[in-house]
Amino acid sequence: MVYLRKANERGHASHGWLNSWHTFSFADYQDPDFMGFSALRVINEDTVQPGEGFPTHPHKDMEILSYVLQGAIEHQDSMGNKERVPAGEFQIMSAGTGVRHSEYNPSATDALHFYQIWIIPAEKGIAPRYEQKSFNDKHGRQLVLSPDARDGSLKVYQDMELWRWALDAKEQADFAIKPNRRIWVQVVKGQVEVNGVAATTSDGVAIWDESSLAIKASEESEVLVLDLPGV
Repeated sequence: MVYLRKANERGHASHGWLNSWHTFSFADYQDPDFMGFSALRVINEDTVQPGEGFPTHPHKDMEILSYVLQGAIEHQDSMGNKERVPAGEFQIMSAGTGVRHSEYNPSATDALHFYQIWIIPAEKGIAPRYEQKSFNDKHGRQLVLSPDARDGSLKVYQDMELWRWALDAKEQADFAIKPNRRIWVQVVKGQVEVNGVAATTSDGVAIWDESSLAIKASEESEVLVLDLPGV
């Protein structure tokens, strides 16, 4: 089964300083048909105006991944981390037993554009932690998240993997789906076909009960591929 979650059908919130699109139910946007997908709970695409941001707030028992597309995030948390996350970098924070953090756009002139992805951890009560890394190769597949942090990937406390695929125009990439797995494809940019279904920038594609994944790009494109547990 292949289901297209079109970008313009997502939940939307505009707060002046923040423009946010919600793939799944979040804050004031609630839709019982879109509460998450496997261990994937949140995909928010946020644009934050210069000098603005999210003040200090708490999280608990969640794996929180940020991927910066434009600008930079100024991050500060109760673990003592104070870091800047520039475009092209991924940041993961395990909220675990509890953590407080803030996220700001440090630029006085340029907007911050990023994805925030929440993954439900396999177990509760883990020790909070923080990591960030650049995965900005222009071509090929890069493993960004994995439970064993192999091949230089960031660790995630869940039986899942997240890949960043950068595709040239007319390129096709294939992936064998293991039994009892679910796949989510988030189109970061470009025009692609996902198992024959056309998708464009900011669209998401949910896949289940399929044995393979084929992504064909009609132009230079970038996608995030999440390999998730079956339900």
